Amino acid sequence: MTTHELPPVPRRRHRVFGGLTERQERTFTGIAGLVVIAFMIGWVGAVHQALEQRSEVARQQAAIGIRTPAPTVTPTRQIASTLLASGPKTAYISDAMMQFLSPLRGASGKLLFTTRVPGAPIVKNAPAGGKTVLTGGGAQTTSQFIAPRSPGIYRLAVQLQQATRSLDNFSLITLVPFAQKQGGKIGLYYLGTWPFENGGRPKTPAYADPAGFIQVTPQNENTPVSPHFRLRDFLTHNQADVWPKYLLLRPQLVDKLELTIQELQNMGHPVRHMSIMSGFRTPTYNVSGGNTEGRANLSRHMYGDASDVFVDNDGNGSMDDLNGDGKVDIRDAEVIQQAAERVEAANPSLVGGVGVYSACCGHGPFVHIDVRGYRARWRGFGNG
Repeated sequence: MTTHELPPVPRRRHRVFGGLTERQERTFTGIAGLVVIAFMIGWVGAVHQALEQRSEVARQQAAIGIRTPAPTVTPTRQIASTLLASGPKTAYISDAMMQFLSPLRGASGKLLFTTRVPGAPIVKNAPAGGKTVLTGGGAQTTSQFIAPRSPGIYRLAVQLQQATRSLDNFSLITLVPFAQKQGGKIGLYYLGTWPFENGGRPKTPAYADPAGFIQVTPQNENTPVSPHFRLRDFLTHNQADVWPKYLLLRPQLVDKLELTIQELQNMGHPVRHMSIMSGFRTPTYNVSGGNTEGRANLSRHMYGDASDVFVDNDGNGSMDDLNGDGKVDIRDAEVIQQAAERVEAANPSLVGGVGVYSACCGHGPFVHIDVRGYRARWRGFGNG
């Protein structure tokens, strides 16, 4: 019996990939798929980077006042947005993401408060989509970096997407508007009349009527405004039993005082306590309260940006022997003056008055420091 062998079946060739076997075709297809995926990933990344660069340019232009028209949304951007929208949301807020708030800390980095009139912006260059979470007076409010309408002291936190982070030991103080002063008073607390309140033109904007006041109560008078100072340190020395009290206090003054303390320590004079002999003075107190000798009619104390200070580490209520000559006199005040001079040289935005006073009228030597906006120097007796 004769057997006939069948001819071998040729391997099937693909009609598109001519000359390839099935196994070779599968290998080729897999490699091609990986190449396509890699290309898509690179393309999406490039689109995302381009969008980020465009956003950065827009932010820089906005910072210098250049306005650009809103860009047309292209199909490419729509596709990129769709692809990127499925990415992870912000789970935390890093220190770098909080840098836009650093101006609130001042040049010293020590400020623990800022003040705003109701409804005013809290910061510039806030991140798009970011919000503030403000807690105070038993309530919590959320806004796009706008000060609350109700005056008070608020704890400040930042919300970005799904993450929230608070500013440690920092207070946003919303002011009581100046217009609430009627007949020289707010409530039972007597303030008086500012020099140009009823007409006249102030010589500089620094002498215009204040925007508003910090309301101080027995519950909040110990609120820290920096590591060395509290709200109560700057209150006018009268009306002891009247509450609430009203205070003017510019953050720039506290910033300058903290920098002066830092400079004193750099000079070899440790400062554990700097005493505020006189901070804010109401116009009425400036004219007739306490010892009025040497007070200026346009005293910066009435504007919340001046303080008379001395270093009192031993707590005896008088200036310490800073220069180590065995006695306390005006030369010790001059040491503080030297530190304040160095602060102004390094921080022109804090320029102001520095006056040196000798012992007089029941108190030791002290230094007047303010941030009036222009340089002023003097020596005197009595009260700054």
